[in-house]
Amino acid sequence: MRRRLLFTVMVLVAMVLVGLGVPLALTGARAAVQREFVDRLSDTVRFAALAQRPLVDADTATLLPEMQRYDQVYGVAVALVGQDCRPLVSSRPGMDVDSYRVKVALAGRRSEPYQIMLLWTGRPMLLAEPVLLDGEVRGAVVTISPTSALRRDVFIECAALFLGGLVMLGLAAMVALPVVRWILRPVRRLDSGLARVAGSVLSGEPAEPVGEGDGPPELRELTRSFDQMAAAVTQALAAQRAFVADASHQLRNPLTALRLRLNNLEDRAGPGRAEEHQAALEEADRLGEVLDGLLALARAERAPTGARTIDLDEVLADRLDAWGVLAEHETLRLSRTGRERLRVRVPPGTLETVLDALLDNAIKFSPPGGEITVHTESEDGRVNLAVRDHGPGIAADEMDRATDRFWRSPTQHNVDGSGLGLAIARSTVRRAGGALSLDLPPGGGLRVLVALPPAD
Repeated sequence: MRRRLLFTVMVLVAMVLVGLGVPLALTGARAAVQREFVDRLSDTVRFAALAQRPLVDADTATLLPEMQRYDQVYGVAVALVGQDCRPLVSSRPGMDVDSYRVKVALAGRRSEPYQIMLLWTGRPMLLAEPVLLDGEVRGAVVTISPTSALRRDVFIECAALFLGGLVMLGLAAMVALPVVRWILRPVRRLDSGLARVAGSVLSGEPAEPVGEGDGPPELRELTRSFDQMAAAVTQALAAQRAFVADASHQLRNPLTALRLRLNNLEDRAGPGRAEEHQAALEEADRLGEVLDGLLALARAERAPTGARTIDLDEVLADRLDAWGVLAEHETLRLSRTGRERLRVRVPPGTLETVLDALLDNAIKFSPPGGEITVHTESEDGRVNLAVRDHGPGIAADEMDRATDRFWRSPTQHNVDGSGLGLAIARSTVRRAGGALSLDLPPGGGLRVLVALPPAD
């Protein structure tokens, strides 16, 4: 954005310089042509006055020395032509004086000023003045001046204006650059601080202000509004998480009491009420699982954000050993494949929370005798952790919703669960700076891929 803004400023300055420089250059060129014309016109008039006596005496040769000296000094050819437009005497032999201006002079009119176009054509400046005797035109004096020196002077003047414009453009850039930086400083702080503010908002910590009170008033107001918005969102999320955690915790006590009362009613339920009593116990157990999931989700969202270097092999060995007992009870095999000796940089407890959620789901949906594989590798600057089962999987059109809270596939309502496992894993991975994705591998089942930042 800084380049675009600076480019816009420089274009405007360049337009101003062109708008001023072009008329100034044209005015200077016209003035130079006019000066040259007036100078040559005065010399031509002088020669016309000198030619009166030689024409009366019919001795035009007396003008030749004066014309030749003038030609030698100034490089301007001079000729005296008669009424028939033929040269009577000239400073250079064979001068071509057949011109419209000569005919105009022989008609008794004076030379008209030259326009600036003379510089672009490169033609010499030809002036003709009538020689009058007793009010009668007896001839004309013609001067032919080269315009190379005039064009050179005009070119130098235009080049000076152009270089001056470049200097002014450079000075404008030097002045505009700090102004542009000052204007965009709040925008850069917003851009650089957005990630930090997002992390603070997600963690429930106070958002670091991005406004420093400098920059244009409009942008200062924008940064203040942004800080207020970030503070409001942080407070709202913190209140929401606190409510979820507190509500889940407070509901456990009445739920425990309800479960005890249901158990006490087991002996008193009549023969026709046994099924309803058992269904009530199952719903109480399911409600307990939902509350446990909500508490786990609240803990995941309020987990510490300070990253540490964690040995992946050590955590995997611990969690596979812990879940191995349940997997053996369900006649499932847990295996580890891929690269070893990998380390990641994540907040403490991240790997344990993610592995518990993923292994719980994999064991829950794997058929007896199946295999659950945990694969690790390093790719594209990330440490990838994949948990793959051979269960029924999910439909391709349900992949985007699988990590939503409380979402469960319509084909899996007969499986115990709260629908919070993948949501907890995704929230935990995001807070660690990683990403979680799902895919359907060949051979069936579901694979959950977790990409985590590696240790430095």
